Amino acid sequence: MSNRRSFLLAATGCVALAAGAGAYAQDAAGDYPNRPVHIVVPFGAGTTTDQVARFIAQRLSEETRQTFIVDNKPGANGAIALRYAIAQPADGYTFVLGTNTTHAANLSLFKTLNYDPVKDFIPICNLIIGGVILGVAADGPIKSVADLIDRARKNPGKITFGSGNSSSLAGGVVMRELTGIDIVNVPYKTLPAAMTDLIGGQIDTVFGDAPAVMPSVRSGKVRALGISTKERVPAFPEIPTFIEQGVAGYEVTGWIAAFGLRGTPPAIISKLNAMMAKAIASGDAARIFGGNGWVSIPGSPEALGTFQREEIERWAKLVKAGGIEPE
Repeated sequence: MSNRRSFLLAATGCVALAAGAGAYAQDAAGDYPNRPVHIVVPFGAGTTTDQVARFIAQRLSEETRQTFIVDNKPGANGAIALRYAIAQPADGYTFVLGTNTTHAANLSLFKTLNYDPVKDFIPICNLIIGGVILGVAADGPIKSVADLIDRARKNPGKITFGSGNSSSLAGGVVMRELTGIDIVNVPYKTLPAAMTDLIGGQIDTVFGDAPAVMPSVRSGKVRALGISTKERVPAFPEIPTFIEQGVAGYEVTGWIAAFGLRGTPPAIISKLNAMMAKAIASGDAARIFGGNGWVSIPGSPEALGTFQREEIERWAKLVKAGGIEPE
């Protein structure tokens, strides 16, 4: 059985467990929700996190016949949104969609945070996970991953890679660590800004998620050299993995999950988990997000808590290995 199949079977089992827990929680949570619920999103409109939030909001609104409102509060690597969220009552009427950036990487990327991704929040449900794509200008000199490695070895410190979030930063850092090449990070506030400079020739490469990279690939302006998942993604079967191109052990993923405010009643957390697990495991979710290379990974709040702790440890090691100085 392949790793992907095992992973998906495990996720399916978690959905079943979540559904069972939800049946109990529906009684314990009473008439929740009986007024509008706010979903705080740490990134701007049009981002993958925003798209997931709007999908979840629509599905939960339909199921509960109550309004779920998406509140976009971008900035400061997600810190603005999370600080806003924890100032709200922990009554279940505000929760956040966090990512590997806000709920794992930021602990290692910043010397101080004005929120604690573990102490201030309680896991609700993991939602989707996906890899990053290495893109280069279609008319540029770099034609393959092997070509990038060769050029970087011949010109240490001369090849640049743009990044706009923690996953894209990790893409370049892991490449450096596994191959020993010296490529230089050029950080951007957003991936679209990095893509603009890539097409314009200001930087050599970009590691980015599919929604940011693939439109330019499809328009013929960017060439996709590799994807950071263990296996090829069904949505982009033509893009080889880094592993099959000789970069052993290369795997970088980004994820999106729902977190409640610490102190939210457990019954409400369980009810939200059951509803979200059902929504993200639906055929519509697979069609919408699978088309961008994402895989649904719903599960219990406890499973998300374990996953988050593992991700925090992984990021601490990654930041240290990459020689990244916390800001």
